[in-house]
Amino acid sequence: MANHHKRTLKFDIKQIVYVKPSKPTPNGNISLSALDNRADNNGLCHIVQIYQSPKNDQNDPALMIKEALSKALFYYYPLAGRIVKHADGKLRVNCNANGVPFVEAIANCNLSSLHYLDGSNTEIAKHLVLDLPSEDEHGFQLYPLLIKVTKFLCGGFTIGLGTSHAIIDGSGKSQFLQAIAEFASGKTEPSVKPAWEREKLVGSITKMPLEIPMDESSAAVSPYLPTKKLVHACFKVDNESIKRLKMSLMKEIISDQNNNMEESFTSFESLASYVWRARTRALKLNSDGKVMLTIIVGIRKDLLDPPLPKGYYGNIAVDANIVLTAREVNERPLSHVAKIIKETKKVAQTKEYVKRMIDTSATAADDDFDYDGRGACMVLTDWKHLGFSKNMDLGWTQPVNFVPAPCGLFDKLHLCIFSSPSSLDPSMDGGARIFVSLPNAAMPKFRNEIEALITKP
Repeated sequence: MANHHKRTLKFDIKQIVYVKPSKPTPNGNISLSALDNRADNNGLCHIVQIYQSPKNDQNDPALMIKEALSKALFYYYPLAGRIVKHADGKLRVNCNANGVPFVEAIANCNLSSLHYLDGSNTEIAKHLVLDLPSEDEHGFQLYPLLIKVTKFLCGGFTIGLGTSHAIIDGSGKSQFLQAIAEFASGKTEPSVKPAWEREKLVGSITKMPLEIPMDESSAAVSPYLPTKKLVHACFKVDNESIKRLKMSLMKEIISDQNNNMEESFTSFESLASYVWRARTRALKLNSDGKVMLTIIVGIRKDLLDPPLPKGYYGNIAVDANIVLTAREVNERPLSHVAKIIKETKKVAQTKEYVKRMIDTSATAADDDFDYDGRGACMVLTDWKHLGFSKNMDLGWTQPVNFVPAPCGLFDKLHLCIFSSPSSLDPSMDGGARIFVSLPNAAMPKFRNEIEALITKP
């Protein structure tokens, strides 16, 4: 079916226009935080929101979104500017109100024929986002934001959003989308007023930066790498399967004679340990080599002094790194791996760790070790609570699904995303979707590992 879509799916794409703020906004250059300026944030993140046919067929979704975007940009005016790199090597935003690239497209099919993008094949999402050559000759971004609205024959439509990770993170993106939705539904101002205030997370140069406990010589290697050909896929894990996994981890802890205390695990900790092991096995990483799991942990407001304002939309997450040998990930009881993940998360949610991470980001030079090309590193981010669907009711229709588009930062081997299910699949209520990218030869083994998890005993 995927090949059928590739042969027949066509788009009538209109000319790009630049949507500017609805009213005059401040101009000039503004700085970013230490977390914003991390090298791994220098890229575009693309997501697609999927809507069924609106209740009111008189609404033109492209026109409505474009008008709402213009009003939202009055508040989020840095997104209508351009990203520049200064002599100190840091990125800044030139607030010039030049506008957001916006394009409208019309597809020659119904959204139902694409299963509302709720299938395992995620490649189709690439066609529903605006992926301009948005970098200058030095490889740095120009546009903080790109938008594409695609209308389908059924009356449904998609909103493809590309955002600079250096300017806005996942929770900030959800907040911005909520503002667009509120304007599209007729409101005159956003319920959450955005706040810049990046100076609160500038950080200080430190002599004791956090170090990654793995280097090129010790990192595990895969026989399938390096390669530029990756397969992108989505796997569904229902709520009952997650419950069974959690129970099995509990039983392992109870049966461990060296453990004298009861341990419980969250759905995230349980699924993270299982997926890390599945990926390690799928890539056939050498047993004696080191592998690293990096968990993206959100910063709570009470961990900062002074706290960040409610509408802050910059990067407010830290990395929590776990390093084991591939043999330990493969052969240790899975409950041991889950326990390490649990303990690492706790450390990352302390004031001391957050302060060190911010100072490290302000201090450390870019690491030129290609973790992505080796497969030794897996970066896990959890989107289940970001509100991409809940906060996007346009008044005349609401999203039924959202997916990452595998381009930009989301087409990387190291990245794994946990996401909430589509609202069109009630059997997945309480479950999770797993978005991964792997070499073609490694994907069958990963699929077998996930199928073993969701198969009832």
